[in-house]
Amino acid sequence: MGETENTSAAKHHVFDVSIGMHQQGSSRWIDDDGRPKRAGTVWTASAHIITAVIGSGVLSLAWAIAQLGWIAGPAFMFLFSLVTCYTSSLLSVCYRSGDPLTGKRNYTYMDAVRSNLGGVKVKICGFVQYLNLFGVAVGYTIASSISMMAIKRSNCFHNSGGKDPCRMNANPYMIGFAIAEILLSQIPGFDQLQWLSLVAAVMSFTYSSIGLGLGIGKVLENGKISGSLTGIGIGTVTPTQKVWRSFQALGDIAFAYSYSMILIEIQDTVKSPPSEAKTMRKATLLSVAVTTLFYMFCGCFGYAAFGDMSPGNLLTGFGFYNPYWLLDIANAAIVIHLVGAYQVFCQPLFAFVEKEAAARFPDSEIITKDIKVAVPGFRPLNINLFRMIWRTLFVIFTTVISMLLPFFNDIVGLLGALGFWPLTVYFPVEMYIAQRRIPRWSTRWLGLQVLSIACLIITIAAAAGSIAGVVDDLKSIKPFQTSY
Repeated sequence: MGETENTSAAKHHVFDVSIGMHQQGSSRWIDDDGRPKRAGTVWTASAHIITAVIGSGVLSLAWAIAQLGWIAGPAFMFLFSLVTCYTSSLLSVCYRSGDPLTGKRNYTYMDAVRSNLGGVKVKICGFVQYLNLFGVAVGYTIASSISMMAIKRSNCFHNSGGKDPCRMNANPYMIGFAIAEILLSQIPGFDQLQWLSLVAAVMSFTYSSIGLGLGIGKVLENGKISGSLTGIGIGTVTPTQKVWRSFQALGDIAFAYSYSMILIEIQDTVKSPPSEAKTMRKATLLSVAVTTLFYMFCGCFGYAAFGDMSPGNLLTGFGFYNPYWLLDIANAAIVIHLVGAYQVFCQPLFAFVEKEAAARFPDSEIITKDIKVAVPGFRPLNINLFRMIWRTLFVIFTTVISMLLPFFNDIVGLLGALGFWPLTVYFPVEMYIAQRRIPRWSTRWLGLQVLSIACLIITIAAAAGSIAGVVDDLKSIKPFQTSY
């Protein structure tokens, strides 16, 4: 009997040692979930967030502050940054279910909702998230075409001495942007986008800095700070327009901070230890602080320069074209940044559709099989037929919608309004309550619910203002015939 026990113990010891050796050997190359070792850090996560956050939204902030004034404008901007930073830290806790170091990973925002809330909320979350990502793709296509045309127009103005109105059609520029996105969309996943995010982050600082510099230059040229404490005055706009435009401004500010819908996907690129939640909290704090500083500078100096006449798009809406080469650099930087940001936002949507297709048709070679294509001087490319066709069709569809609805400011406000409350506030708050088992009617629970309800009210107001703006624009827009 004793001999049997000793033999059994020896077997278990050999088994444990072999398991330990296997884990030790494989931990260099694979993570606890069997996927390739994640290598993301605070800096790469911050680059992804900055790429997602400092997007075209920064360009509408001077206009947003002009609607709200010197008191409410910066105050709301600061408030949105605090809410985004806080709710992002709540959301980062939900990346793992259970233990923060060894619990089950949730790879996407929807996975986190499924693990923590379940039921119909998963479908609602998926619909809102992917509709928002689709909308961002449309908004970025419009913004990039405006910047490309701005380069052409500034050169045209310069060559004609301002005599030629230099009107041009937006469609060819949207098609050019679409071709670039079709090629980049073939990058298989988020983990292979780090280089694109870093380039895009540098570009976002480039054009934000130029916008800031031009704003400061204009203030010095005017010799005064324009604007008022309450924003654009009644007389310049009607009382009804003042209300709707103020609400729309809230949507524009909300859009400028929208990245929560891809936070879990960004977190899934981060290595551990330390826990992914700890790394993401640092990355969120760093990136939101940097972003808010830039937003305050760009928005406030833009308003100080142009007052009530602040343009909807800081770099392309106003009339100074000298030094025109500086504006060209800024607008080129916007286009490069938006090329990268489009991919950062669309990769979660691409991954979702491809995962669903593979689950439903596991035997289809078109969906599951990769074809290796030799490229001289490079590693072979993995081409998946379904991925190539579906992503190409997606880019074409977003481009067609952009041609139908080419008004930047109202679309930005509407996107910000639709995505802010559900994705940035409601789901993170509800998941955090479920994960941490916070008792109903406790002080913490009540505080989180008050935050959620307050943000819902702001979202409804912002959506109403943006819809009013879209309806107003539709009266004067001819589909596929937009020119600037």
